[in-house]
Amino acid sequence: MFFDSANMHRWNDHLTPADLTEMDKQAHKAAISWMLGKFEEKEGNRVDWRRLIEHQMFAFIQRSVLTDLKPQVFHKISKDRKEEVNAFVLSEFDRLVPDSDPGFRERFQRYLSNDSPSLEDELIRAAHYLATRWEFNLIYDSNRSLYGIDVTRQEIDTQIDQHKNLVGVREITSERSGPFNFIDLIGQLRFQQRWARTPRIPKTTVLGHSLLVANAMFLHDLDAGVDDRQIYNDYYTGLFHDLPEVLTKDVITPIKVNVSGLAAVLEDYERDLVEEKILPLMDPSWHDEFRFMSLDPFTDVDDPKFGKRNGYDLKTCDSLAAYMEAHISICYGVSSTTLRDGERDIREKLQSRDRGIDASKIISDLDAMHI
Repeated sequence: MFFDSANMHRWNDHLTPADLTEMDKQAHKAAISWMLGKFEEKEGNRVDWRRLIEHQMFAFIQRSVLTDLKPQVFHKISKDRKEEVNAFVLSEFDRLVPDSDPGFRERFQRYLSNDSPSLEDELIRAAHYLATRWEFNLIYDSNRSLYGIDVTRQEIDTQIDQHKNLVGVREITSERSGPFNFIDLIGQLRFQQRWARTPRIPKTTVLGHSLLVANAMFLHDLDAGVDDRQIYNDYYTGLFHDLPEVLTKDVITPIKVNVSGLAAVLEDYERDLVEEKILPLMDPSWHDEFRFMSLDPFTDVDDPKFGKRNGYDLKTCDSLAAYMEAHISICYGVSSTTLRDGERDIREKLQSRDRGIDASKIISDLDAMHI
């Protein structure tokens, strides 16, 4: 269900200089809501990160089910036909995810019917409109002549203004501030294609891939019953694990593996770039935590300050996301020797993993699906 959102194209009634998909929008939104949440904590407010992550996922599921409705239509029918729309969303969820955890489904149902949004829900909504405005700014110059384009700008700005009580919104909307530039840098990962030089459908991006990894890890952590701190560490490590690639580009695995010493050189260079280019864009008090999440993401850690991170299973989720990218394209009928070799190699590596997530079972389930 999540992967299929890479086939949902946003702003498809406008001229777009880049392919903007729902998967990438949701990933961008998740990164923005993290920054908004960190600002709230800095102000002394408590953020329930488990709830924020899960409610982001619920909003993603709802949007995936209702496909590519225009925002005005989506919000109107969600308001005017709330019960009917919620019943449809749940029925589609049950059809598409028949084996979902009962507790997860129950919380999803409560989320859909809740009329008393929390701080976390406000952070998610604000992040939604900030991500939308980033997209709009990208397409605006190509659509200046379109009827109603300035009305759309006004509607987006009005929605953002309604969240100006959040300190993070005020910081991010301050043009060319550090937080503004951080969000812009994250957005640039929406331009970087995975599997460079390989024909593939859909063409997923580095940022969309990162959200798949984070979501998979979150669902695994729910099953494993880990504590809230590890859920936070695992999810945001998954979301930010490829962020340095915005400064180095996505170097394909065969080059990393076959050019002697290149992987180590790239790792050292990425560390330097995180220090020089990324950390100065955020509050200094967040630097150590961000290093913890973005550097050496696939190592198991039990840090005295930041807690545990399950790097081994994060690597499994990373490989599973890569496997899906190859496998699903082949199922769609778009293939190549590189893609088939990649699918086989990743499958073999996943099936050889000896602990944690049962990757072989997931691969078997994917093979059985009618894609």
